[in-house]
Amino acid sequence: MSTATLSPRANPTHPKVTVKELSARLSKGERFQLIDVRSPQEYAEGHVPGAMNLPMDQAEARLNDLQRQDPVILICQSGRRAGMTCELLKAHHDGLIVLEGGTKAWMDASLPVVKTASTRLPLMRQVQVGAGGLILIGTLLSLFVSKGWIGLAIFVGAGLLLAGTTGFCGMAILLEKMPWNRPTAAAPTKSTTTTCC
Repeated sequence: MSTATLSPRANPTHPKVTVKELSARLSKGERFQLIDVRSPQEYAEGHVPGAMNLPMDQAEARLNDLQRQDPVILICQSGRRAGMTCELLKAHHDGLIVLEGGTKAWMDASLPVVKTASTRLPLMRQVQVGAGGLILIGTLLSLFVSKGWIGLAIFVGAGLLLAGTTGFCGMAILLEKMPWNRPTAAAPTKSTTTTCC
C-alpha cells in the first residue's frame, strides 16, 4: 500500500496523518506499523493499541524493526519527537508518516489507549518534583547561606524554559535512565484498555 492513500498532510520535512483519519483507516482493517518513539516509561503510561515501542534514541540501531511492506506511523506525545525521528530515518525508509498531535491528540479524541500497570510516578511528574525541589533549595540556600546559590534556581529555570520551547528536556533524559525508571524483565505486565487519559 502506498502512503499516498493516507492523504498525508504535506510538511516540508515529513508527511502527517490526523488521529481521525488514522483511526478510520485502522477501523477499516488497513495495515500500518505503529511505532511509538517515546521512552519505555511514557509508553507504559498509555499508548495507541498495536503500537510497538522503539525509543527515538534507539531508532537508527533498530532499523530492522521497521517493516517495508506497510506504511510506518511514528507516534510520540505531541508529534515533535516523531517528526525528529522521521527526519533521522527518512534516508533509510521512505514510508514514514507522523501522527499529528501524537498520543495526546489520540486520547483527546477519546480513542482507546493501552496502559501497562505501573507503580512509578510518571516521568513528567518526576521532572516537576525534581525541578521544583532544586529551585526551592537554590532559593532557600541563597537567602540563608550565600547569594551565589541563586544560580541553581536560575539554571533549573533556564532548563525548564529550554524544555518548554524546544521539547528537549535534559532532566527527563537523565531521570529515564535512573534504575527505578528502567523496565524490569521479571516484573509482571498487565495491560488494560481505557478510553480516557
